[in-house]
Amino acid sequence: MASNPIDGFEVAPGDVSYVGEGLQRPECILAERDGSLWVADARGGVVHIDTATGRQRLIHQESDSRFSEASDDAQRFTTGTLPNGLAFASNGDLLISNFGTDRLERMTRSGESTVMCDSIGGEPIGKVNFVMRDSKERIYVTVSTMIPNWMEAISPNVADGRIVLVDSDGPRVVAEGLAFTNEVRLDANEEWMYIAETCGKRVSRMRVQPDGSLSDYEVFGPDDTGALIDGIAFDSHGNLWGTHVFNDRIFAITPDGDLRIILDDDRGSTASRAFLDAFHRDEATPELMLAAGGTVAPWTASVTFGGADLRTVYVGSLRGTRIPYFRSPVAGLAMVHW
Repeated sequence: MASNPIDGFEVAPGDVSYVGEGLQRPECILAERDGSLWVADARGGVVHIDTATGRQRLIHQESDSRFSEASDDAQRFTTGTLPNGLAFASNGDLLISNFGTDRLERMTRSGESTVMCDSIGGEPIGKVNFVMRDSKERIYVTVSTMIPNWMEAISPNVADGRIVLVDSDGPRVVAEGLAFTNEVRLDANEEWMYIAETCGKRVSRMRVQPDGSLSDYEVFGPDDTGALIDGIAFDSHGNLWGTHVFNDRIFAITPDGDLRIILDDDRGSTASRAFLDAFHRDEATPELMLAAGGTVAPWTASVTFGGADLRTVYVGSLRGTRIPYFRSPVAGLAMVHW
């Protein structure tokens, strides 16, 4: 079997460069062939960064002008909005899982926004986190928890996360009972969906059926990766890269299921150990969370492969103000929009 291109590959903080400035909660990043980055931002929109020039602009979410001023949808989307997960629609619009408004939204590149889904069967959809589109134009949305105060779900004893499929038949739940569902990704053949279960500290996967439903749940890689997982992304060799939020590590799970640490910005600090110990006792607090983490990408949240050769790794974070990046020995798996 051919050697794995990440064998022996590690990144030190000094190997990291940065792009962007003054960002707020740049959790999710989308990359395009022309070098553009689209970054979720807590100011109520998405930041577009031209990596060639460094120029950036914040595009605020605004209600679509087609709605009347009297309608509920005509309110400024900046009220309570917190863009989290991002994906491109087939026409280049941005699909947004909004962690603040608890709904799936669609935004044009000039900011006009509409609500795509906020309920299922008349009930609130839950705390939406991430969104992904497949090659069949199906949209999958992760719901981390059904508890309105999501902090109460940062627990080893809560597993009410879901995956919602939105297609021509409308929204429906296709997986549930997950431990704080975070990012999801499809393998190269779209046969399996890989699921970051944050509070399970694991990656699981489910088989994708012809109708888009999911089945055959199983854990991929270690039962316990050692810390809470946030984002995941495949490279072209089949390694699944991921992030440990609060402990601020980037890892990869090889096709054989072995865990490799690629960047460790926290290095087992006292604060991070205290948070994990409290989490295991189901006593995690915001104060313990805030004390944890490193400095490269504070509360490391996601990895995105970009650049013309898909070998530049951009790192999203929950508390950072810029985008760290470094070069990878292997290209990322091209996403459906690529």
